[in-house]
Amino acid sequence: MMDFIMAPLIVGIVTLGIYKLFELFVCKRERLAMIEKLSEKISGTLSFDKLSLPSYTQTHFSFGGLKAGCLLMGVGLGLLVGFLICINYFPYYGTGQGSSNWDIRQISGVVYGSCVMLFGGAGLIIAFIIEMQNGKKKKGGE
Repeated sequence: MMDFIMAPLIVGIVTLGIYKLFELFVCKRERLAMIEKLSEKISGTLSFDKLSLPSYTQTHFSFGGLKAGCLLMGVGLGLLVGFLICINYFPYYGTGQGSSNWDIRQISGVVYGSCVMLFGGAGLIIAFIIEMQNGKKKKGGE
């Protein structure tokens, strides 16, 4: 019944893996460049009294958990809404009497897929709006 989501899910996982692999190499190159710049800057004035540990008072807040939570909440809500639509609008859905009908199975697959995509996208949009509001508060507060 959930065959419609397997192909996009596999493509998404492979794409994410390739993206993270490229990001790993790019970040490594950037870190090496920063180390080289720092060593050039320090090599001219090598005095240990000027060297100190960096201050980590200003931390960058990550919204990864918020994005994942909103996405999963949207997907779950989409599955629930799709189930409710199928139960209420398709006769004999899930009873075994008419569930072998090809049309009903195809339509219910489309309903599930569209609800998952709609509510998952809405969850990501909500996460984006929350991020933007938090960014405006930080700019206004500083």
